[in-house]
Amino acid sequence: MDSSKSKNVHTMIGPDATINGPIRLKQGLIVYGKIYGDVVTTGPVRVAKNGLVQGNIVGSIIVVGGTVIGNINSAGQVTLRKNCVLKGDISYRKLHIEDGAQFEGQCDLVIGKITAEK
Repeated sequence: MDSSKSKNVHTMIGPDATINGPIRLKQGLIVYGKIYGDVVTTGPVRVAKNGLVQGNIVGSIIVVGGTVIGNINSAGQVTLRKNCVLKGDISYRKLHIEDGAQFEGQCDLVIGKITAEK
């Protein structure tokens, strides 16, 4: 993710961290560790190459380079990097899937607005 897309990222889950439970944020998140729970934010979310999210993700721009087992809801773009694994459905405005990405689920183009409220 280039600096223009990551300037609203204020929280990082380090590679040695494991979070059990949901995370709610107003800004962006980068995941190098493991999250067992939903991630809800109005900012961008990036799951790094060795990162894991076992839960749903709601965010503005979502980039998956690691593993996500859950659904993704994006108010903007979703990018699945070449080494990622996604087992879940995607709701998006723009979708980019690189060669080599593993994706098992359904895609839905968003017409209306997605909010971070549950």
